[in-house]
Amino acid sequence: MKKMLSSSISRRSILKTSATAALITAVRTAFPSGAFAATSEPEVKGAKLGFIALTDAAPLIVASEKGLFAKHGMPDVEVLKQASWGATRDNLVLGGASNGIDGAHILTPMPYLMHTGKVTQNNVPVPMAILARLNLDSQGISVAKEYADTGVQLDASKLKATFEKKKADGKEIKAAMTFPGGTHDLWIRYWLAAGGIDPDKDVSTIVVPPPQMVANMKVGNMDVFCVGEPWNEQLVNQGIGFTACTTGELWKGHPEKALGMRADWVEKNPNAAKAMLMAVMEAQQWCDSMDNKEEMSTILGKRQWFNVPPKDVLGRLKGDINYGNGRVAHGTDLYMKFWKDAASYPFQSHDSWFLAENIRWGKFAPDTDIMALVSQVNREDLWRSAAKDLGVAAADIPTSTSRGKETFFDGKVFDPENPSAYLDSLSIKAAS
Repeated sequence: MKKMLSSSISRRSILKTSATAALITAVRTAFPSGAFAATSEPEVKGAKLGFIALTDAAPLIVASEKGLFAKHGMPDVEVLKQASWGATRDNLVLGGASNGIDGAHILTPMPYLMHTGKVTQNNVPVPMAILARLNLDSQGISVAKEYADTGVQLDASKLKATFEKKKADGKEIKAAMTFPGGTHDLWIRYWLAAGGIDPDKDVSTIVVPPPQMVANMKVGNMDVFCVGEPWNEQLVNQGIGFTACTTGELWKGHPEKALGMRADWVEKNPNAAKAMLMAVMEAQQWCDSMDNKEEMSTILGKRQWFNVPPKDVLGRLKGDINYGNGRVAHGTDLYMKFWKDAASYPFQSHDSWFLAENIRWGKFAPDTDIMALVSQVNREDLWRSAAKDLGVAAADIPTSTSRGKETFFDGKVFDPENPSAYLDSLSIKAAS
């Protein structure tokens, strides 16, 4: 990843002058990673990790249920349910020592938005670190039942005329996602824009917590939504709407959630961070086995976790998709990946795409130095260290921080070596 967005600000200048980088420097000075090198034992026995009731939180939940945190020397790790992504952010800002949380199952762009103060109170940066990716694929874009006759699937343009007529009648079109600038926001925007629908002009985007999506569509509060499982499947099971497409159909093998931690916690507790990573990675391997999907669905369905019928979790975990519009697909490869295809490794090139998309929609300035920002937040080096200690096969450890060029369903190509070319190729965007 050498040719990032051109910028009048050099990488060295950013690192010297940005408030966020200064905070990182202060943290690392106070807690040098080598300070605890005399022992490999975790510096602490626990941490507070947040999660949202989404299937891709499974690695944290399974690590807790199966005693994997304890196995790796972290018996006091707490996995705590969060009401929304906004609550996750607020509790990360507080930190575990102040009755918040130390880390979380999190939308991949959120640590960047927090790290730069884009989504925090008074725009105060909270230095963050991404330690692992938690999964690939298996989010969904679902549509209210009233649009079934449009035949909309992967091609969102089939909604265009209906949306225009509804707006002409004075009705608002609402597209729900889970957090501004988060993955679900970016997926639904990409899908709409590819179909010629401007997500900033033709519809109103609203924020709804994942567990509240189905209930809100049931009472007509939204026309379309994007969220992770099990909520798309629950929508279909309750006959309220249908899935137009899964996000794996937009971008096959796309990155989704991450294990994000406060940077100060990681720097103060490098061995504990590695121990937690090893527990989560082992859980990801367990979650990836088809032999474990039914048990996994039962675990996730428990009251303290998702509080849903296991059937709402199981189908799409196995690649069986009832879209709810007459389409039923069995044994697809669109199921959620937790380990295979390097699902756990946090490719820096993937973080670059999320930053580029947030530049596209105005969350970051056009001259943002993507490489500098990724280098501050993405800690793939810690993942590699944990993988080595865990005994992960060399074949399962990527040799590069980039997965290379990525191709989307509409033919657009993202080259992490040249994000500006990708942005230039997009016709609908907020960025100038």
